[in-house]
Amino acid sequence: MIAALKAIHIAAMLCWCAGLIALPLLLIAYGHARRQVRYSEFRLLTHYGYIGFATPAAVIAVVAGTALIFAAEVFDLWFVAKLAFVSLMALTHAWIGHLIEQSGLQRQGRGSDPGRGYEMPWPGIALAIGLPSMAAVLWLVLAKPDLAWVADLLPDIMQAPRDQLP
Repeated sequence: MIAALKAIHIAAMLCWCAGLIALPLLLIAYGHARRQVRYSEFRLLTHYGYIGFATPAAVIAVVAGTALIFAAEVFDLWFVAKLAFVSLMALTHAWIGHLIEQSGLQRQGRGSDPGRGYEMPWPGIALAIGLPSMAAVLWLVLAKPDLAWVADLLPDIMQAPRDQLP
């Protein structure tokens, strides 16, 4: 069962990471399309890439990963660090979805200034945050480093159970 969960989790993570790389690249390539045909193609690719591919892959990765936590009983400090970087990937995912949604306002001339349209931030920021997060997750999973020294840096109050505070 653990092998099947790992296979599902890894496959879903690969798809999710592919989406987190491809969608910002699509936003960069098509983001300022002037012709309607190119803009329609851009909207279909980004919308269905996000809704039909990246988001389901993210959900499957998180569900399979959560099941794997309890099945394999992984409760180490490297795993907590991994979850922090996965959270950063999830925030990047949400921001890419926001950019895709707002890109429709850019073309339609809506947004904060109806006459000007929406000025989309540079989508490469999502790559600048997502790629190091993905690399950190991969490194943490493969290396499983001993992060006990990090726990030693925390104050005693953060290391004691609630009913046994110093």
